[in-house]
Amino acid sequence: MTPRLGEIWVYLSASPLLGLTLTMVAYQCGYWIYRRAGFHPFANPVLLAVAMLASILLLTGTDYQTYFDGAQFVHFLLGPATVALAIPLYAQLPRLKAMAWPLGVALVAGSLTAMVSAWGLASLLGGSHELMMSLAPKSATTPIAMAVAERLGGLPWLEHSSFWSWLH
Repeated sequence: MTPRLGEIWVYLSASPLLGLTLTMVAYQCGYWIYRRAGFHPFANPVLLAVAMLASILLLTGTDYQTYFDGAQFVHFLLGPATVALAIPLYAQLPRLKAMAWPLGVALVAGSLTAMVSAWGLASLLGGSHELMMSLAPKSATTPIAMAVAERLGGLPWLEHSSFWSWLH
C-alpha cells in the first residue's frame, strides 16, 4: 500500500464510513465488471460486490460489526427503496393484471424453490431446526422474512444479518 492509501485506510477503518465506502466502491466495481461482461447474468454486480466485501473483510481482519456500523446507512435505505418500487409497478398495473396468472405461477414456483432449497441445503449440511426455519423465508423482503421466520420458530435477526456475523 502506498503511504497515502495507507493513511486513508487507517482513517476509514476507524470510522463508520468504512462500511459505506466499501459497499459503494464494491458495487461500483461489480457494476463495471457487469457492464464489461455485456450484462451477463453470471456477472451480477450484487453478487460480485458481496464476494469483494467478504474478501476484503477477511483479508483485513475487519469484523462484521465494524463494517455494518457504516453499511447500516445502505441497509436503512433498503426499506424505502423497496417501497419506492411500488410506483413503477403501479404504472404497469394494467399489464400486471393481464399477466396475473403467469406471474402468480412464477411467484409461487420461485418462492417454493427458494424456500425448499434453502431448507434442504441447511438440512443436508447439518443445520439446526432453528437455522432451517430462519433460512426458509429468506427469499422474501426482509420485514416479511423476519415475521415469517419468527412464526416458524426461526431466528428473525438472521434475516437482516450477514452470514459473517453469526459464523464467527
